[in-house]
Amino acid sequence: MDRATPNLPARDLGVTSRFYADLGFVEGYRDDFWMILARGDAVLEFFSHPDVDPATSSFSCCLRLDDAEAFLEVCRATGLPETTSGWPRVHPLVLEPSGLRIGALVDPDGTLLRVIENPG
Repeated sequence: MDRATPNLPARDLGVTSRFYADLGFVEGYRDDFWMILARGDAVLEFFSHPDVDPATSSFSCCLRLDDAEAFLEVCRATGLPETTSGWPRVHPLVLEPSGLRIGALVDPDGTLLRVIENPG
């Protein structure tokens, strides 16, 4: 199976691990500089970047999920606000002109994860 995984910044790998653990991600690997988290087949890799500024970060990736709404519900259940500013936060799914339903998660480091529901 071919695949690609995003490489995202983390100011503190421990804080990032705990944040994503609340969303159902499990550590598969971690050292002082690198961490791999998985939630089913969704894999995110993080590198240590203590100087990343959440207010100006332009890091992003897409999570393409069979049940994107269920994932966003998990996010909301942890207390993440559904708002348009600040971090962390979530955005609800919206039907886009492309026909895809797309929402978002912004993590504590300002990384944007577009949450895209797989069609069909």
